[in-house]
Parts: sequence; structure tokens; C-alpha cells
Amino acid sequence: MGATAILTTTSDISLDNICKQIHDSLDRPNVLVQVLTSLSQLECREIREGYKRTYQDDLVRICTSTEPEVSFLSGLMLNPPERDADFARGALQGNESVDYKALIEIFTGRKSSHVMLMLEAYRFKCRRHLDMDIAAIEPSHPYQKMLMALSASHKAHNAEISQHIAKCDARRLYQTGEGRPGAIDEAVVLEILSKRSIPQIKLTLVTYNHIYGHSYTAFLKSRELGDFEDALRVVATCIYSPSKYYAQTLHRCLKGMTAHDRRDLIRIMVSRAEVDMDGIARIFKKKYGKELRNVICESVEEGNYRVFLAALASKASTC
Repeated sequence: MGATAILTTTSDISLDNICKQIHDSLDRPNVLVQVLTSLSQLECREIREGYKRTYQDDLVRICTSTEPEVSFLSGLMLNPPERDADFARGALQGNESVDYKALIEIFTGRKSSHVMLMLEAYRFKCRRHLDMDIAAIEPSHPYQKMLMALSASHKAHNAEISQHIAKCDARRLYQTGEGRPGAIDEAVVLEILSKRSIPQIKLTLVTYNHIYGHSYTAFLKSRELGDFEDALRVVATCIYSPSKYYAQTLHRCLKGMTAHDRRDLIRIMVSRAEVDMDGIARIFKKKYGKELRNVICESVEEGNYRVFLAALASKASTC
């Protein structure tokens, strides 16, 4: 039976039957990929739980150990905070340098309630506190400073958004950056990042554009500044225009296809597939003239990994 026949909807075919089909196909990774990418992530998590009850084994463990060829499927079956905890652990414990951008994506692109659950999941998995692990890495590094500030913002901020605060903060950013010569005043930026919620910071960036006629990120990009300003531009882009950030990152990864690029592709495609993939795909097509799914098929060698990425890209309405 083909993968399409295996899965129509969970209401048409019982969860137990889907679990049995998966169990009978463990030696066929292509079937696992086709079946699980046909489901929503909520359905994938339901399948994982059903499989545990029936076969006393964990599909996440199977995919990451028994079937390492399809280890990327594990992200579909983890709840989002648990998945981000794994991404954070991988970002800090990679074979290369710390993957700061992966951590920035988590702290700028998730709700505070999600971040709190992610921190709990990280503590459970690693027996350590993520904040302490971040604090221990290169204390003078610009990304480390911003991550500490963003982490603080998720723990103590006013949930209400204020236009007055946005105007004041926009003027402060201008006066301590574009409005004066030299480097940006780091203390002002870090104070804003640590004391404001992500929605409040986004409103500040929108207000900056309205008051001064161009975006804060455009200012940061137009001048040759230091490492702190380069890192700030990434953070500001993630907050102000996340779909643009992800479209640009996906394009870069698809051009490179190194081991690091492959990890970035998995992280972004899994975490954004059911959030804003349609917006990412629209910007990708507008900026690069091709559908995201088509570029994946052109850039990634044939196999389960390509099928996986193409299926997630197809969740966008424009693909």
C-alpha cells in the first residue's frame, strides 16, 4: 500500500491503523517520511503517543537511533517547546562554534509562554538552566549580550503594548544611534531589549520607520559599524520582518548545503511550517523569482531529505 493510501485523514483511518502501518514500515524510511509529512504536527504528536501505547517504543527514539537516515522526522513529533529545547541544546553543543542565530530565532520568534515552557524542557533534558549556559559562553560577545537581554524580557515585561513607549524608545534608538556619530550606545539597546516584550519592540521598530522614513535595519545595514551593530541588525530583522529573515536564510542555506546549512533548513522548515510558511514562501518568490519548493527540489539531492523539505514547503498556500 502506498503512502497516499496509508493516510487520508485521521478520521478516515484510525490512529491505531496508522501506527500499525508505520510499525510495519520501519525498514522503509521513505514510507515513514511520506506518511509523517502528510500529517499535521499535532497529528504527528498523536501518532507518537499512540505508537508508545501500542508498541511500548518511542518513534522519536526510533527515528534518531534506529533509523538515523530519517532523524529529521523527530521534530514533527515533539511538542514545540520540547523541540526548541533540542534546537537550543544543539546550538550550544555543536561541533563548531555556538549557533547564535538559532538561539536568536527562538527568543525573538516565540511567545513568552512558549519560551517559559522551552526553558523548563531544556532544564528537564539537560539538567541545567539555559540562561546559565548562555551566560557562560563568551560574555563579551554581542549575541550573548542580546540573548541575555531577550531572555530577561520574556520573564518580566508588561503584556500590554504601548504606543507612547514605542515612540519614546524609537527616539532613544535614533538619538543613541543614527542621530550621533560613532558606534551605537549598547547600554540603551540592551535596556530596551531586556525590558520590553517582543511585540512592544516590534511596535518600536514600526514606529521608528514611521517617524524617520526608513527602517532601523536599513540604518544598521547602510553604515559600516561593529560586531554589536551587525548582531543587532539580525535581531531587529527577526523581530521586525521574520518572514524576510527566514526567506533570506533559507536561500543562503539552499545555496550552500553544508552540514550546518542542512541543520538550519530542518530547524526553520519544521518550526515555521505551520506558523508563517506561506508568508515566507511569498517573500522568497518575490525576492528570488522562484517558488521555495522548486528551489528545494533543484538544490537538494534526491532522497528522503528532499521529500521531507519539499513537503513542508508545500504547506504554504502559494506553493
